[in-house]
Amino acid sequence: MAEFTVNSTRFDPYKNFKFRVKWDGKYVAGVSYVSALMRSTDVVEHREGGDPSTSRKSPGLTSYEPITLARGVSHDTAFEDWANLVWRLGAGMGTEVGLQDFRKDIVIEFYNEAGQLALAYKVYRCWVAEYQALPALDANTSEVAIQSIRLENEGWERDLSVPEPTEPK
Repeated sequence: MAEFTVNSTRFDPYKNFKFRVKWDGKYVAGVSYVSALMRSTDVVEHREGGDPSTSRKSPGLTSYEPITLARGVSHDTAFEDWANLVWRLGAGMGTEVGLQDFRKDIVIEFYNEAGQLALAYKVYRCWVAEYQALPALDANTSEVAIQSIRLENEGWERDLSVPEPTEPK
C-alpha cells in the first residue's frame, strides 16, 4: 500500500539532512544541527478504594523538550543577539533582560532530497536558555568551530498548510 498520497510510488522516508530554520521572518545562516522535537505527557495514576488492585491512568501535564540549534562560528550574530535579549552582562539595572522581545516563534522547515519543502513545524514562545559562543579550542585538531543555543519553548505544531510536494521524475 502506498504511504504517500501525492507520490504514490514513493516508499522511502525523508532523509534528515536538508532543513532550514527561520525566525523574525528570516532564515538563520549556517544552522547545521537541530535536535529532535519531543514532547512528553505525565501519567496520572489514581484508583478508588473499591477498585481492583490496579490503578487507572490518565494524561497529566504535557511538557516540550528544549531544542538545540548549532552552526559553525561566523560573523553572523543571530545567536548572540537573541541570547543577549535574555541576559546582557554589564547592562544597567532593569535593562539586563529585553522582556518585550526575548521570546520568538521559530519555524523549522524540512526538505526532501530534491530540495522541495516537505514539512514545516512552528515552535512557539522560544527563548535562549543556554548559549555557547565558542567550543573548546584545540590546536591539534582540524574541526569546524561550532556555536549553539538551547531554546526553551512552550509547544510546537506541524504547519498543515505545507502540502506533500510533487516530486520531479
